[in-house]
Amino acid sequence: MYRILVCDDEKDIVSALKIYLASEGYEVVEAYNGEEALRRIGEQEIHLVLMDIMMPQMDGITAMVKIREISNVPVILLTAKGEDTDKVLGLTVGADDYVTKPFNPVELQARVKSQLRRYMMLGGGNVKRDILSVGGVEMDDKAKEVTLDGELVSLTRTEYDILKLLLEHKGEVFSPNEIYRKVWKDTAFGTENTVAVHIRHLREKLEYDPANPRYLKVVWGRGYKMEE
Repeated sequence: MYRILVCDDEKDIVSALKIYLASEGYEVVEAYNGEEALRRIGEQEIHLVLMDIMMPQMDGITAMVKIREISNVPVILLTAKGEDTDKVLGLTVGADDYVTKPFNPVELQARVKSQLRRYMMLGGGNVKRDILSVGGVEMDDKAKEVTLDGELVSLTRTEYDILKLLLEHKGEVFSPNEIYRKVWKDTAFGTENTVAVHIRHLREKLEYDPANPRYLKVVWGRGYKMEE
């Protein structure tokens, strides 16, 4: 799960952004001035910052300069319509993008996704090592969470371990006996039905149409695989 820092001195804006971003599957960290934002970045891993320019104690431009001294995390500035000079200055000192208030939620979502994708493709942060995914299925192995199109999915420990095995070897076929040996750590003998039951439960939780799965496929006579 990506962690987004939202920094604005207007608490209503922070609350609104938190509700919207959380509904998209993001974890949200709150701050109300530049000094708080810097503390949050120092305390935990942040994958993107949404930050207002005009704030007390430390404004967004000053905070932007200090953030770039310690991190290359993407920063999207929240600006008012008349702050064109500040927009240019913000981009000059290291901001990645800006959104004008009042913001359009669809536009904000698109810009957030774009910056996160770019950041991860360039090797930013360490989420890439912990995130396993196929299509809309994502496993955050560090947080031990699985999401389907951004929505949390509740799995049993065994279901989780089976899914992790298949995600770690996308496109590779595992027989029921192989799955049993690797997940249950035991000798496989007559275990096909046991594995099949867990696969069925996984499909019911991860597939919109379990009878015609998009991801968790059966290869008849051979076993199962996760497929894009």
